[in-house]
Amino acid sequence: MNSGFFEAVKQCLVLADPGAKRECVAHLDSLLSEESIASSEDLPVEKIATPGRPGRPELVDPSQVPRRRLGGAAGRAALVHAIAHIEFNAINLALDAAYRFRGMPLQYYRDWVSVAVDEARHFKLLEARLQEMGSEYGDYPAHNGLWEMAVKTSHSCLVRMALVPRVLEARGLDVTPGMIERLSTVGDDQTVAVLEVILAEEVRHVAIGTHWFRYCCEQQGKKPLETFLGLLSQNYSGTLRGPFNLEARYQAGFTRDEMAALTAGL
Repeated sequence: MNSGFFEAVKQCLVLADPGAKRECVAHLDSLLSEESIASSEDLPVEKIATPGRPGRPELVDPSQVPRRRLGGAAGRAALVHAIAHIEFNAINLALDAAYRFRGMPLQYYRDWVSVAVDEARHFKLLEARLQEMGSEYGDYPAHNGLWEMAVKTSHSCLVRMALVPRVLEARGLDVTPGMIERLSTVGDDQTVAVLEVILAEEVRHVAIGTHWFRYCCEQQGKKPLETFLGLLSQNYSGTLRGPFNLEARYQAGFTRDEMAALTAGL
C-alpha cells in the first residue's frame, strides 16, 4: 500500500472483493498522521464514478427491488441482504468522504476511517447472518441510490455531510427500531442482535456527519439550520416523513429546531 494516505484510501475504495476491502480499510489507521496526509495532499482527486464492488448483486431501479415480508424465511433473508447492501455501500461512502475532500483537519480523516472500519464490520456480521440463513450477498437485486447521492454531492464537503450522514444514514436510525420489533415478534433473535449493534454504532456515524457539517458551515460563514433546511428543500422536498427516532437523532446532534422543521414537513 502506498505510504500516502489519499492514495491508500483510493486503493481501498476501488477494491471489489468485500474481504479484501475490509482488510485494506483495517490498515488505513496506521497511515493517519499529519505527515502522511500532507505528503499526499497534492494527489489529484480522481473522479470515481463507480467504486469497487462485486459483480453481484444485480443493480436495479428501486421500484424493482422486491418487498420483504418478514413472516417467512425468504423475506427475512431478503431484508438482511438489503441491509448488507446498505452497509457495503456505506464502506465506500466513508472512504469517499475521506478521499475526496482535502484540507480538512486530521480528525476528519480519523473519523471517516473509523466509520469505514465500523461499516466493514457491520457488513461482515450481516454476511455471516445471510450465510446462516442459506443465502449469500449477491443473491437478491439491489439499488444504487446511496452511491448516486455520493456522486451528486461530490462537489462539496458541506453538502455531502448534510445529505448523506444527516439524511440517508439518519433514516436508518428511524426505521431500524421498527425492523427490530417485527423481527423480535417472529423470533429472529440472531438478526435482532446484529441490528442492535448496527443501530447503536450508527448514532455515532450520524453525529460525525453533524459535527463536520457544522464545521463546514462555520468555515463558510453559513448558518447550519438555514443551510440544512435549504438543502433538504432543494433535494427532498415533501419526501422526508416521520415517524422519527427523536432520541437517537438528538444523540446524533440534531437540534430541536431541526426536528421541529422535519416533523412539520419542512
